[in-house]
Amino acid sequence: MSVFAHGLIGPVLALAAWTLVMWVWMYATRLPAISAAKIDPQAAKHPGSLAILPTGARQVADNYNHLHEQPTVFYAVALALAMTGQGGDILVSLAWAYVGLRVLHSLIQCTVNIVPLRFVVFSLGTFALMGLLGLGVMGLLQGGAGSP
Repeated sequence: MSVFAHGLIGPVLALAAWTLVMWVWMYATRLPAISAAKIDPQAAKHPGSLAILPTGARQVADNYNHLHEQPTVFYAVALALAMTGQGGDILVSLAWAYVGLRVLHSLIQCTVNIVPLRFVVFSLGTFALMGLLGLGVMGLLQGGAGSP
């Protein structure tokens, strides 16, 4: 079955699933790091208290948090467009591009963490999101369901 078969819902579910993959990765790195550093888990209630953890554990947690920032706009836009009957190939392609770039951003941040490279990937994802929103709004203004 084509990834386009479910319109904009496929990318929404894929990014939600990726977020949960990152949740598992975060705790798979964070819990052993907390144990190795002999940090009382209750100390985590204070902001910044886990700043002494190794970079690898912190950057995975940072990425998990990032997946709850801009992607919330993606979820709202994609679901709103799906609810109004939008979901042509261009919009679905932009949605999948956004998801792919978010996954790539995660992999970069959680491994090599080269900030300029992350910035380029993040920016490309933002442009895909802007395109999704812009074309979706234009489609609604030009006639509603089934546009772009």
